[in-house]
This record gives sequence, structure tokens and C-alpha cells, in this order.
Amino acid sequence: MKKRTGEILVILDEHYGTEVVRYLDYETPWQLLVATILSAQCTDARVNIVTKDLFKKYLSVKDFAETNLEELEQEIKSTGFYHTKAKNIIACMKDVLEKYGGVIPSDIDELTSLAGVGRKTANVIRGNIFHEPSVVVDTHVKRISNRLKFTKESSPDKIEQDLMKELPRERWILFNIQIIAFGRSICTARNPKCGECPLTKYCREYPKNYGKR
Repeated sequence: MKKRTGEILVILDEHYGTEVVRYLDYETPWQLLVATILSAQCTDARVNIVTKDLFKKYLSVKDFAETNLEELEQEIKSTGFYHTKAKNIIACMKDVLEKYGGVIPSDIDELTSLAGVGRKTANVIRGNIFHEPSVVVDTHVKRISNRLKFTKESSPDKIEQDLMKELPRERWILFNIQIIAFGRSICTARNPKCGECPLTKYCREYPKNYGKR
């Protein structure tokens, strides 16, 4: 590991701790899969509000696989892109039921073969359910990894590969969690709070961003 990378990880530990935090509410692997699909272009807080009632109504993979599309659309409408999400959830749960006997698979290729499941969603499942070290590239990780010079890529798949090379394997999951907290509180997409940031010396954007203040 590079000295620079190690310094950044120490600072993240000091400010955000080393506890693995869950941002989405779930009790079963299939619930996390549904919640993660809903979380695309939506806040975790909103998803948790929706799934609180959703998971009381749909008690199994089979329930989701057999539900009415229009009904599910209305129930998840507030998460945005609800036509696509409802269609993907039903198709995904049908895949899980028919291909894997109702059990969420752990293999990355099997997960990404499910309807509506890309590498980000698959890595969330692998990391949280199967405790397989995984790099989840969401909007925060994408933005901040570029600012911290861990990558120059814009493609989530390429960013994932760069981070896997840059970070120790045992830090992949924790890095995701810390960067989400950092991205929400300080290193925001618009108007980042550079004056409060502990990582300015490592940031490619700091000189021009802070100079405008």
C-alpha cells in the first residue's frame, strides 16, 4: 500500500470510525437485494421509509415474483424511476425463485445475471450478506475517488478495478462506508465544505474549489 493511501485511510478511521454501518434496513438477503435496487437515484432514508411497509406486505421472494406490476409501481413510486424498478424487482425475484430455488446466490456472475442487478448491487450483496470483500462504486465513491486521485476513470467498473488495486482488500467494505459518510457530510457534489475537510492535501479539486470561497 502506498504511504499516501495509508495516510488517507488513517484520517478516515479517525473521523468516521471503523464500524461497519448499515444504511439500508433489511433482515434477509432478498430484502437487501430489493432495497438496493430501490436505492438507485434515491436516498437510503427514502428507501427505508418505503420498505418498512413493503416488507410487511411481501414476506418472501415468491410474493414479489407473483405480485402485480402496477400495484408494485404505486407502492414504490416515491423512490423514483418506479416503472423500471418495479419491473426489475419482479423479474429479479422470478429469476431467484426459478434459477436458485429462492436463495440469493453469492457468485458475482450469478448475481449480475439477475434482472436489474449490476456490479454495484451485486457487490453490496456480496459484502453485506456473504462478507466477501467488495468495492461498491456509488456516486460518492466515484466522485471522491477521483478527487483523492485514486482513479482518473469515470466508468464505475474501471473505478472499481482501480480501487481494488489501490486499497488493501480488508479495507474495501469499510472504505465504502466511510466515503459515503464523508461524501454526505463534507465532500458533497456541489459546494463541498473544503474548509472543514481533513483530506485537502490529497485532493485534486481543493485548490480551485477553495479558491472560490
